[in-house]
Amino acid sequence: MTTAELLQQARARADATTPYAGAVTPQEAYALLQADAAIKLIDVRTNAERDWVGRVTIAEAQHGAVQWSTYPGGLPNPDFVDQLATQASKEQVLLFLCRSGVRSRHAAKLATEHGYANCFDILQGFEGDKDAEGHRKQTGGWCQAGLPWLGA
Repeated sequence: MTTAELLQQARARADATTPYAGAVTPQEAYALLQADAAIKLIDVRTNAERDWVGRVTIAEAQHGAVQWSTYPGGLPNPDFVDQLATQASKEQVLLFLCRSGVRSRHAAKLATEHGYANCFDILQGFEGDKDAEGHRKQTGGWCQAGLPWLGA
């Protein structure tokens, strides 16, 4: 699929109530990043999550990191929008990633509200949902899809 086709498919996942451009699967996100060097992944997990759980391995220029909430404490990052502005332009296609796809939706919404027109949620996130035993990285997500990542 071409970049345009992937983005069209992602936009089709949005409905009238979706407050951002759309959503991509982890595989689609990776394909977009491989196809277009101007697309950027914004990892909104905490610094601790990236350090202790792992991080995607993609071209450095395509990788951004802005904590949605802080660690420790889990408080909302009051500087999220300002920090995003230092890493991405409002015209870029931005793919937001978190652990399971919840914080990334909130980040895509907030960025859209601040003028970023091409914000997409990465469905399932980095680790995916918990399996029957309560473990992650087994049911959906970037890791389970076998996409490149570096463990802690």
